[in-house]
Amino acid sequence: MNTDRKHVTEVLRLLDAEYGTEDICYLDHESDYEFLFAVILSAQCTDARVNMVTPHLYAKFDTLEKFADCDIRDLEREIHSIGFYHAKAANIKASARRLLDAYGGKVPDTMEELLTLPGVGRKTANVILGNIYRKPSVVVDTHVKRISKKLGFTEETDPEKVEYDLMKILPEENWIRYNMQIITLGRTICTARKPDCAHCFLKAECPSAEA
Repeated sequence: MNTDRKHVTEVLRLLDAEYGTEDICYLDHESDYEFLFAVILSAQCTDARVNMVTPHLYAKFDTLEKFADCDIRDLEREIHSIGFYHAKAANIKASARRLLDAYGGKVPDTMEELLTLPGVGRKTANVILGNIYRKPSVVVDTHVKRISKKLGFTEETDPEKVEYDLMKILPEENWIRYNMQIITLGRTICTARKPDCAHCFLKAECPSAEA
């Protein structure tokens, strides 16, 4: 691992210079539960595809109660263009019911409570905490795990262990935006199949670029 403070600071400086310091949310929503459901839908699916589906979805099921009481087949039809729609529909319906029964219709604001919702793991919970409640949180998806390892920020492969490594070396004020910055980098320059090291603004700070 290369957790030298100078190295970490320079990587973060370059990320901020390239992508800005604003925390950007790419999933359209108007309420806390709409964001929760959008995040559930986004698993192994692009944000753009989710944003194509949710306007009609949220217009048809315009209350949490309608999600909780809906015919599951009706909900599946609304999201059938998104992968794993059977499981996602079941999780959304069950989460809606739990929000109403256990949390007064409000998406909870702690990791422990969020993890009681169907379809919510640590990654989704951290996305919720960071974007809805502005609580410093480190989200580890495939891009963050892969590129953080390339940068020497972690040697772990388990997402939860990567999360803890990043929490140790990244300043809290960078936690939320680091995720979005690295996702953007992973989608455009440092792709999994063919990273474009020659044109990467982090190449001077990335041990993998030397190879």
